[in-house]
Amino acid sequence: MKILTIIALLLAGGAIITTACSRKSSSTPGNDAPVDTAATTLAHPEWAKNAVIYEVNLRQYTPEGTINAFSHHLSRLRDLGVDLLWFMPVNPISKEGRKGSLGSYYAVADYKAINPEFGTLDDFKALVAKAHDMGFKVIIDWVPNHTGRDNRWLTEHPDWFVRDDKGHPVPPNPDWHDVLKLDYSNPAMRDGMIDAMAFWLRETGIDGFRCDVAGDVPTDFWEQARPQLDSISTRPLFMLAEAAKPELQRHAFDMGYNWPQKDLFDAIAATSGCRTREGADRYPARTAADIDSLLDIQAKQYPHGTIMMNMTTNHDLNSWEGTEQERLGNLADAMTVLTYTLPGMPLIYTGQEAGLNRALKFFDKDQAPQWEPRDDDRFTFFQKLNHLKHTHPALHAGHDAAPVVRYPTSSPDLYVFSRTAPHTGATIYVLVNLGSKTHALNFTGAIPPVDNTTVDLFTAHSADLPSHLAPGAYRILITR
Repeated sequence: MKILTIIALLLAGGAIITTACSRKSSSTPGNDAPVDTAATTLAHPEWAKNAVIYEVNLRQYTPEGTINAFSHHLSRLRDLGVDLLWFMPVNPISKEGRKGSLGSYYAVADYKAINPEFGTLDDFKALVAKAHDMGFKVIIDWVPNHTGRDNRWLTEHPDWFVRDDKGHPVPPNPDWHDVLKLDYSNPAMRDGMIDAMAFWLRETGIDGFRCDVAGDVPTDFWEQARPQLDSISTRPLFMLAEAAKPELQRHAFDMGYNWPQKDLFDAIAATSGCRTREGADRYPARTAADIDSLLDIQAKQYPHGTIMMNMTTNHDLNSWEGTEQERLGNLADAMTVLTYTLPGMPLIYTGQEAGLNRALKFFDKDQAPQWEPRDDDRFTFFQKLNHLKHTHPALHAGHDAAPVVRYPTSSPDLYVFSRTAPHTGATIYVLVNLGSKTHALNFTGAIPPVDNTTVDLFTAHSADLPSHLAPGAYRILITR
């Protein structure tokens, strides 16, 4: 669903940051939050430590907009190197109060059925089976906070909805007038929601769920649901919360949204003058150096061992806030590099690997991204990053996440850091310029120990530290 609050540089995923020189205390708001010394109780699936998640917008993916048409793209996505396929909601969409001609994916009419726009339940089962055979994991978008206005529960279980003082069911907020809020104070409603989720685990064999506006649903419901779903799933369950709410990731969710990292990237782009989307003046002044403060907050506020989903775009951002190019300008690729190399799991959204540079319609059918002829530069950019994520142990997420070691420079626009695998000593060095000017690489403390055994990811040649970085430039240097 569309984000209600975007500017919030307070929360993000669990990470540790040190510097290769003297440590300075951070003054970013939120650093006085309670220290969370506990670890997540979840044992994440083994595959999650080095996975890349890919969001599938079925309606817009192909001219047909169907499950079977999308199935032909699995080979391309395997070549790209993604691991976890997240499908936007596959349920039927309510007709009452519908927005646009097709309605919002997130106005669910029936939790135990497939949207006929996409095909049949058997089509989806076949797709999941094929994806699993090819090595993918599959999760579906789940909408637990509200239903469409003609969801079958409204007549079958009218007491499962929040109602106003006149007894009328109400939307979660006025803008979401096509949906109605569910009442989690009702134990029967909770059981019904868990039963509906269990249906998809049993019937289709999916690997888990991405849960829409999960933070608006009581945390104790998720802690009630998780062990029940674990006991039903035949595969190690993976749960993604659309929320930046630390308590959700203690016992219930493997991964949460790194909204604050996204917000910080937007603010840096606005400060640098790279943002072409209107509204740049609403962002506080931020530079690359503020990433340090964000990582400090992450380490304090989130349970150790949890995972955050890093992103430069997704369906909400693309449709409502602007394309990557509008929001981030020439810094988009450098920020994408950071989503792969800072702690967390990187997200690719439909069309991103093809250089999509337009907003996809949200409530109507739109033209599919241009998949062929393939944009080899964009494809190769993501393919190389995916390969690095898979093969370099320094980039593992979750319980094995390596700390970030910073190498401060004289410019707040440059961000230089390393991460080292704890058992092998293999190290990556990352250098980005998130400013509007070329800057010399003048270190104010330790210098990254790069030598002739270091290889540049994108050239595959031996590499030394550059003397300067142009605006938007990025380098990833690898030791084995």
